[in-house]
Amino acid sequence: MKLPFGRSISSFFLASSMLFLPACSEGHSTQAADAVELAFPGAMGWAADTVGGRGGEILKVTNLNSDGPGSLRAALSAEGPRIVVFEVGGVIDLEGDNIRINQPNLTIAGQTAPSPGITIIKGGLIISTNDVIVRHLRIRPGDLGEAPRSGRDIDAITTSSAYNVIVDHNSLTWATDENLSASGPRFTGETPDEWRDGASHRISFTNNIIAEGLANSTHAKGEHSKGSLIHDNTSDILIARNLYAHNYERSPLFKGGVRGAIVNNFIFNPGQRAIHYNLQALEWGDAEYQTGEMDVVGNVLRGGHDTMPGLPLVMIGGNGSAKLYAAKNIAVDLYGNPLPKLGRYTTDSSGLIEIASPNGGIPNLEGLEPEEVERHVLSHAGARPWDRDGHDVRVLADAAEGRGKIIDSQEEVGGYPEVEMTRKPFDPALWDLNTMEPLDPATLDDGESARGT
Repeated sequence: MKLPFGRSISSFFLASSMLFLPACSEGHSTQAADAVELAFPGAMGWAADTVGGRGGEILKVTNLNSDGPGSLRAALSAEGPRIVVFEVGGVIDLEGDNIRINQPNLTIAGQTAPSPGITIIKGGLIISTNDVIVRHLRIRPGDLGEAPRSGRDIDAITTSSAYNVIVDHNSLTWATDENLSASGPRFTGETPDEWRDGASHRISFTNNIIAEGLANSTHAKGEHSKGSLIHDNTSDILIARNLYAHNYERSPLFKGGVRGAIVNNFIFNPGQRAIHYNLQALEWGDAEYQTGEMDVVGNVLRGGHDTMPGLPLVMIGGNGSAKLYAAKNIAVDLYGNPLPKLGRYTTDSSGLIEIASPNGGIPNLEGLEPEEVERHVLSHAGARPWDRDGHDVRVLADAAEGRGKIIDSQEEVGGYPEVEMTRKPFDPALWDLNTMEPLDPATLDDGESARGT
């Protein structure tokens, strides 16, 4: 299941007469350091060597219940290194009760499920620990049929003070807060280094569909169609090769002091903002502002019917300063006309520092040329590309054809999925248990498994 990757990151930047040098921050592995075992072939970013549950117990999900023996919740709540595999396919209804992952060393291998795979509805995952790998799940929280502004705020996946986390090849839609976020306390300890240690760090969000955040839904603040919030002081985060589609804002948003890279994403039909940076003075109080660092490279923005005219690819707001390295991005409107690359939504004296070389190195990253991004992302992003469900097919087709819109409820696009449960025994002999890649691609279930109850 190794995906075809493009030319190396060094040649990607050499094409712009710039070399992307590896980072040398203390304690971080780099391309210049000794080679390390990747979490799986194609893993990227500072979290690429995350061990997850490697070498741990294999826990089998054998039913679609919200909790209890054999459930996904029970497996994720277990202690010790563990690899979660699935002997069942279908829809898990969390009934509004998120699953909190508090125990480290976990791999969730959604690729092992029989067709149609695992879809989680009416809840999401909260990761507040270290060394976690989440792959090939569909998470669609939705509004649970509740009233607008009722206060039900759900992320599909969020990290909270977590580190060494990879969220790869998942389909994350219909959240009433963010579809995918990295969060944690703004200030932990006394120094900026302690703040960054207390926030989420060493995070990779790669190859996901992040789409259709619900706008005027149950969030207490009202409109809240959001892609990804990367909370203050998060560091060493890579957001790469994702599809952001039909989110009003935050595709993604870096808040104050965030340090990371946004590379080779396809952003379609954002509303009033696509990529943006914002340190909120009211939230920081008397704390010393930290300079954010953003590498925005090789991304594609294509406007849609909800995109405000003249929307820039990157917008800077709030206070403080941000070092921005931007290169080889494409931004066009619905009709292919150029859009601006940079704008502001503040009249404050915030300092944008445009720099001529990247802020730091990104381990294990191979860059695509921007002209390759749209085709690659539409082919590879999301859960189980070999076995897509109807909602993913719809979102991808609409992005390809310039259709679709920002929605207020999942009911506007067909509602929560209803599929027949399937079963198929998990055979460990068919899988590389270090990476949870199939030893033969034919192992991946594309719909031929026996149906049953």
